[in-house]
Amino acid sequence: MAKQLTRAEYEAFVGKEIGVSQWYTITQDQIDQFADCTHDHQFIHVDPEAAAHSPFGTTIAHGFLTVSLMSAMLYEMPSLEGVAMGVNYGMNKLRFVSPVKVGSRVRGRFVLQALDDIREGEIQTTFAVTVEIENQEKPAVVAEWLGRRYLGAST
Repeated sequence: MAKQLTRAEYEAFVGKEIGVSQWYTITQDQIDQFADCTHDHQFIHVDPEAAAHSPFGTTIAHGFLTVSLMSAMLYEMPSLEGVAMGVNYGMNKLRFVSPVKVGSRVRGRFVLQALDDIREGEIQTTFAVTVEIENQEKPAVVAEWLGRRYLGAST
């Protein structure tokens, strides 16, 4: 479980990097399962023979698969104490900068851009997220990600 921070400790990270996740290996099985869930079976994702003749030379992860991993990556970051639940609120910005080839490892780098009170017991976080690909200069994804955090007892 990630370290929990007081409101003051968490606010001290505004404008700073709050953490970097572990590396996650992208497997063909993950890609295939994601294709099944989303009904996106484009050959560049699920057909290694055909994808070998594409500009990528192999299968690549769906961009939204890479984005979906950001949730798991965020769970590794320090969190705000007293939060009973968090939900995605959306993206202000989302760019797929580089393809993630099967077998690649990715990790998330998180900068807390803002921490805003919405109403009593509800806080909005804004993270600048860069999903890096191991041994590549250009990242897979850059995003500005909004989340809502609800304070109080969990149910």
